[in-house]
Amino acid sequence: MTAALIWLIIGIGLMVAEVLSGDFVLLMLGAGALFGAGSAALSGNPFIDVGVFAVSSVGLLVLARPALKRKFLSGPGVKTNTEALVGAQAVVLSTVDPHGGQVKLAGDVWSARSFADGQVIQPGTSVTVVEISGATAVVSAEP
Repeated sequence: MTAALIWLIIGIGLMVAEVLSGDFVLLMLGAGALFGAGSAALSGNPFIDVGVFAVSSVGLLVLARPALKRKFLSGPGVKTNTEALVGAQAVVLSTVDPHGGQVKLAGDVWSARSFADGQVIQPGTSVTVVEISGATAVVSAEP
């Protein structure tokens, strides 16, 4: 097996392994191995190949990885799951009081209770979700 093919297999293997880690380290090392494969195909000198791998891997880890992490891993927070429902509008289906009730929220029927003690919200009223507590939407009639 030629050195270029070995470098190529290692590079692809590291990039595939990146799927499990998700930290962009193996991706950078895999790209460095691909550069090493290119060097092996052009030069055939194993010392040059290892040097190209080392320099490109370190360069990618120091320069490209931080930018990729900022962009993909710690970018602006996208709200998901119940976080995305806080602040959403819902419609009261059955009377909501501090002890219970039901609202239609995001196309689904949710158990609900009022945010303020003593507040009773009648069916048909539009409410705002203040928080999600377990499987219960805590709602308020005031926006």
